[in-house]
Amino acid sequence: MVGTAAVLGMTAVALGMVLTPGPNMVYLVSRSISQGWQAGMVSLAGTAAGFVVYMTLANVGLAAVFVVVPWLYVALKVAGACYLLYLAWRTLRPGGRSPFEAQDLPRDSRATLFRMGLLTNLLNPKAAIMYLALIPQFIDPTAGSVMGQGFVLGGVQIGVSVLVNAGIVLAAGSIAVFLRSRPTWMRWQRRATGTLLGAVGVRLAMDAPAPATA
Repeated sequence: MVGTAAVLGMTAVALGMVLTPGPNMVYLVSRSISQGWQAGMVSLAGTAAGFVVYMTLANVGLAAVFVVVPWLYVALKVAGACYLLYLAWRTLRPGGRSPFEAQDLPRDSRATLFRMGLLTNLLNPKAAIMYLALIPQFIDPTAGSVMGQGFVLGGVQIGVSVLVNAGIVLAAGSIAVFLRSRPTWMRWQRRATGTLLGAVGVRLAMDAPAPATA
């Protein structure tokens, strides 16, 4: 039902999206460093659940809502762009912090960690754009059930995201120790992260006026 080219293309797009710093990465890294990799994994389960919510809603017709109410889709992208630009400014400003710098966060229960991971992803504009704008590009209406293809491609995206983020969670502590012992590397990592966040935010803002497509 879903061709190899579509799966490979979806894998490449999902990999590019997950490696671009965003709210999910910032939250998972911060939580893993402050409370350990176990907390990071519980938080990751919450973000994965958020992807499942988006995948389900998109495949049962959320995209159609944005086509009928185009300003809602534009508003979502504008809000997402503003949030990413805020994260970029917070990272690049004098005294800004890298996501790999230890932060004083409260030790939350597993339920709270899961809930925060879920909410972080549900409010993540990258997740909305993935399911409303990118995944539909790999669906072939002549290849069978459109909904079935949407769930298969969504499953590919979730799998890539979970695997990559799990690696980041497990490596966060080691990366933080490495960067902390090399202040120059820490500064460049912070600049690179802030620049990438800003670039994604600017691109999202530039694309904001474009309406959703069915």
